[in-house]
Amino acid sequence: MKILASHEHQAPAEGDASQVALANDADAMALSLDGVTRIDLHFPQFTDGRAFSQAYLLRRRRGFAGELRATGDVLIDQLVQMQRTGFSSAVLRANVDASAAQRQFDRFSRFYQGDAVHTAPIFAPQED
Repeated sequence: MKILASHEHQAPAEGDASQVALANDADAMALSLDGVTRIDLHFPQFTDGRAFSQAYLLRRRRGFAGELRATGDVLIDQLVQMQRTGFSSAVLRANVDASAAQRQFDRFSRFYQGDAVHTAPIFAPQED
């Protein structure tokens, strides 16, 4: 997962159909994905997890292969779950150290159950 500092993030430009900011109360199943390469999913506050569901739906049910970016109230302790539900990048809040974020991924390198990215559980036979 790519970690971005808040100053590195540019919101989708108006009129640019390749990048979309999807409101967290919007239906991810109704979004047209024609020509879309990046979708920003917003966390208005850390207790609002609707963007997790949107990411999972976009990856698993819609087959979206582009960038899913987490924006808003992104906490480092949620990054691993964000990656597992399909996010490919996250924008950290101002004054959050990216190295602290990377430690989260170092702590949890493997998971027993499947997820949006690696659908097979760890005990399933691996294809070569």
